[in-house]
Amino acid sequence: MDTEKVESKNFLEVKIENDLANGVNDGRVLTRFPPEPNGYLHIGHAKSICVNFGLAQKFGGKTNLRFDDTNPVKEDTEYVESIKKDIKWLGFEWEGEELYASDYFDQLYAMAVQLIEKGLAYVDDSTSEEIAAHKGSPTVPGKPTPNRSRSIEENLDLFARMKAGEFPDGAKVLRAKIDLSSPNMHLRDPLMYRILRAHHHRTGDDWVIYPMYDFAHGQSDSIEGITHSICTLEFENHRPLYDWFIEKLEIFPSKQTEFARLNLNYTVMSKRRLRQLVEEGHVNGWDDPRMPTISAFRRRGYSPASIRNFAQKVGVARRDNVIDMALLEFSVREDLNKVSSRVMGVLDPVKLVITNFPEGKEELLSIENNPEDPESGSREVPFSRELYIERGDFMEDPPKKFFRLGPGKNVRLKGAYILHCEDFSKDENGEISEIRCTYYEDSKSGSDTSGVKAKGTLHWVSIPHAVKVEVRNYDRLFSAEFPMADPEKDFKEFINPNSLEVLTEVYVEPALQSAKVGEHYQFMRKGYYCLDPDATENHLVFNRTVGLRDSWAKKHGKK
Repeated sequence: MDTEKVESKNFLEVKIENDLANGVNDGRVLTRFPPEPNGYLHIGHAKSICVNFGLAQKFGGKTNLRFDDTNPVKEDTEYVESIKKDIKWLGFEWEGEELYASDYFDQLYAMAVQLIEKGLAYVDDSTSEEIAAHKGSPTVPGKPTPNRSRSIEENLDLFARMKAGEFPDGAKVLRAKIDLSSPNMHLRDPLMYRILRAHHHRTGDDWVIYPMYDFAHGQSDSIEGITHSICTLEFENHRPLYDWFIEKLEIFPSKQTEFARLNLNYTVMSKRRLRQLVEEGHVNGWDDPRMPTISAFRRRGYSPASIRNFAQKVGVARRDNVIDMALLEFSVREDLNKVSSRVMGVLDPVKLVITNFPEGKEELLSIENNPEDPESGSREVPFSRELYIERGDFMEDPPKKFFRLGPGKNVRLKGAYILHCEDFSKDENGEISEIRCTYYEDSKSGSDTSGVKAKGTLHWVSIPHAVKVEVRNYDRLFSAEFPMADPEKDFKEFINPNSLEVLTEVYVEPALQSAKVGEHYQFMRKGYYCLDPDATENHLVFNRTVGLRDSWAKKHGKK
């Protein structure tokens, strides 16, 4: 019996394999990623990037990066640069220089003229309301507007005058002449061009008419010779129009194929709504670590590998579904567990004094950097008489199965000694202010000959050597699993008021004084953290990337 693992292929891989086997496109594979530069990319785009670039890599092909910059009102070079940065950070490179739909404005205009000359496009003076009314509904055929019967000569003249700027914004549009009775509303004489006086980030004020996405999309693919135009499912009903333009223009037959977009719970996956959150001040910019943008994930400490692995786990489906946010967190945790240095940080400190440890004495203890990586080595951590431990690791009257610290109980300090709790003090508010313990001198980790038992192990920080830092703990931005499920409610009503917790009295071991942006740390027993880009030498700020609790793995029976 053959026990070799058989690779499972998704339907896009099967399609490309069949095309290659049949000599379609002379064996070429050229995909494209066509973002509109009107916002920052989110995790849904990350999946699309992984699909488009990943397929090209697998089959020895290439991928174009082409910006769909056909709406200058919402577009900006800031978004262009952020998109390029995100793609490279994820580990992908596009073919040659980045491309733009605006590179093809002259060719697209010439193609529109060709369709007019064939009697397949016309200039319409109707308002947007009149056009919508004339289109009918999916069950009611549309009716022609009075301008649909204009002559080819008149349409050519009017379109040229539109381009020349003779008419005000919105006064006229160019429409394809297809089928007003089609059950597909996208084929009911769709708009191809509109008049729009807006400064373009690349072409300046050269153009006052701009192509609609449905017209620019397929023709740009064809100009570039894209062999596999892979889109998400919301463009499935647009495909007949994509094919119609290519057929009527008799140009390179790029083919569109759709796959399910990525939908996550506890967030929103719309650039328009994400922009609302930014512009209305609900978050601190596009890279706020609570946002689902790639730049936010980078700032929060997600690794590129974890996002690529997440996209692979989600897979490529034909129908939309909702992915549990916990799967993304599992993927992040799975990768960071391999690459993160283990360090000690006390988030809610209480003072502990080892009464029989000599005053003024200091030791350097060797602690492993990462038990998952044998090559990571170890570091020396200073130890002294006075320490910080977590307030939650001590109880005045602990229950039987509390394996941490309490009066008369033993506990081991990570990489150090076993302590025995003698007594404690409280402040005027009744809060524990100091814990006093003794240590077993011959119980040092790695050379313990004491014979003393301790069931629990605590992390700690030496007070004389402690570095004070700020920690930002992030939770999910929305408290509702589906914040847009109820059309009667504003999705912003479900913003989680506890999505950000700022801790200013946190103490970490001195090794973190030299922490760098992009490095990953596991604060022992607390979670995964990273240095925030805004941190300074005198004000270190750490963001929590993800907690240690693995709810997705537990739910799905993973170890």
